[in-house]
Amino acid sequence: MKSIKNHLSLVVALVSILFAIQVFIIVDRAINAYKENLANNYSVIVVAHSSITDAKFKTLDTLVKSVTELSPDNVIKRLNTKIDKRNIELLKVTLPKFYKVKLKHFPNKHEIRRLTKKLLNHRYISKVENFSYNHDSTFKLLLLFKDVITVFTISVFIVTILLILKELRIWQFTHNERMSIMGLFGAPIWLSSAVLFRLAIVDAIISSIVIFGIFSSIASSPWVLEQQENIGIHINIFDAFGDFFMLFGIAISVSVVLASLIVIGHKEEV
Repeated sequence: MKSIKNHLSLVVALVSILFAIQVFIIVDRAINAYKENLANNYSVIVVAHSSITDAKFKTLDTLVKSVTELSPDNVIKRLNTKIDKRNIELLKVTLPKFYKVKLKHFPNKHEIRRLTKKLLNHRYISKVENFSYNHDSTFKLLLLFKDVITVFTISVFIVTILLILKELRIWQFTHNERMSIMGLFGAPIWLSSAVLFRLAIVDAIISSIVIFGIFSSIASSPWVLEQQENIGIHINIFDAFGDFFMLFGIAISVSVVLASLIVIGHKEEV
């Protein structure tokens, strides 16, 4: 019963570390997906007195990806639907040119200021609307959330590492007599500490399997899929191959390294 309790303590500790790491990965993927979504949908509206070619726009700033001239028809319809055709054609000639400028990526505040300044320096451009305030505020909020998750992950990692060290040391004390006897008969340190390493590796495997089950269930949950559909961002919650083996590697590494530290500490004491 005591053995099962010790195993359970290590498994829960390792699961906590792996869970925190995977949550951080999910948040990072969500932010990157949102950033990519912004880049695909974000554009700058430019008002010009005369026509400007795509090539000219691209020479103004390397951030410009493509340019589309907006039709004045929708603007005219909003002004007055009872204007006769002759006046409509005249109005089309006198109206300024409207351009939708797509960017290569979602700009930060310094890039958008630089782009706006360069566009306004062109002699034909009279106004630039970048709509950056709303997008930038949302993006900053997401980055703040990522920072919070990062602090949470680091805190969980540190606290859990200390708990694992404590549990492994308890196991070391439990088997201390057997390890000392084997050492007296000339057994190498890795052999006399085999039970400790076996405990660490077995619990790492168990914790990885538990995490696999948890996040596989979350990834296939209809509620999670519905929420992704609602916010318009689709990310891979859990990669059954890549994420699993990465987390498994972390679990094994943490367990073996901590067990090695306990063994080395025991050797120095002896």
